[in-house]
Amino acid sequence: MPDHAPQPVDRQLPTDEARDLLSLVRDIAQREIAPKAADEEDAGRFPREVFALLSESGLLGLPYDSEFGGGDQPYEVYLQVLEELAAARLTVGLGVSVHSLSCHALAGYGTKEQQSEHLPAMLGGGLLGAYCLSEPASGSDAASLRTKAVREGDDWVITGTKAWITHGGVADFYTVLARTGGEGARGISAFLVPGDVEGLHAAAPEKKMGMKGSPTAQINFDGVRISDARRIGDEGQGFAIALSALDSGRLGIAACAIGVAQTALDAALSYATERRQFGRPIADFQGLRFMLADMATQIEAGRALYLAAARLRDAGRPFSKQAAMAKLMCTDAAMKVTTDAVQVLGGYGYTADFPVERFMREAKVLQIVEGTNQIQRMVIARHLAGPDSR
Repeated sequence: MPDHAPQPVDRQLPTDEARDLLSLVRDIAQREIAPKAADEEDAGRFPREVFALLSESGLLGLPYDSEFGGGDQPYEVYLQVLEELAAARLTVGLGVSVHSLSCHALAGYGTKEQQSEHLPAMLGGGLLGAYCLSEPASGSDAASLRTKAVREGDDWVITGTKAWITHGGVADFYTVLARTGGEGARGISAFLVPGDVEGLHAAAPEKKMGMKGSPTAQINFDGVRISDARRIGDEGQGFAIALSALDSGRLGIAACAIGVAQTALDAALSYATERRQFGRPIADFQGLRFMLADMATQIEAGRALYLAAARLRDAGRPFSKQAAMAKLMCTDAAMKVTTDAVQVLGGYGYTADFPVERFMREAKVLQIVEGTNQIQRMVIARHLAGPDSR
């Protein structure tokens, strides 16, 4: 059975331009992405041509400055684009979010010369990025990373291994956090590394529960040599740059989660109104109607929360706490909604003939990436009660 096409969401958008943009995204999603999603995920196929189309359409650099090829769009709009793309296929929505994350360091902390040289190709020139922070032994404790960058004249030599890298092995560039100084967060710097540089190798992709079309792999840096001109920001500033990027990236994950939840609800609602038992549609039964009502409420609440955080970001106000809250709530909601969607479809929901089992498998990873939901609770609590005294 083909994937269920999501119904248009009644969105509050700030401009006519934003409404036209969402209409374009929805058209691309329904024509080019959703019809192939189930088969390509089952085959583990990465849709590079879709990312090329999105780049040509100006959709890979939406939240960045038009001076360098971006779309000048506020996060309020950009995140709703991500939601639409994730509703069609999470591999694409999450992939755009990761690409935006990988551009954040250069766009926010690079020199004008660096930005002019690299950003146009990154934002609208068909390139695809990846973000290298996590390592095999440092996931949630990212400040303990061990990948080293050693200065040699005007160059840096990078040695180490990064793990859980979305687009690992297919990216054209990698934003890499590496240790250039002592222990802890202050010894980390950021670098922009070309994907084809000598000494960079991708391991075989991980075999995952879901998102099989999105390659996730370890990246090995075996004496990778790059110019100091590719260092982003000051030496020792890398971890602050990484945290800044993650605040924005968490909003991207929240929006993707709501996209998956929305399409799962759409599929469950369509099935419930068509499936008949005891002489009437199962949507007539109160127990199921209440389940659908709860699913819809969680989606609306999650969408409102991520948009509220986005509007804070757009206004230049602190939003770290709200980003953690949005990531926590939206991804937990996606897990609950997709699980309930499987329940609505009963035995059919447990089969690969219907898309809800895939949505459920995909939703799980959103509770893990870009800071597990346990880490989000720590971030929120730190804002509320101060740092742990231990």
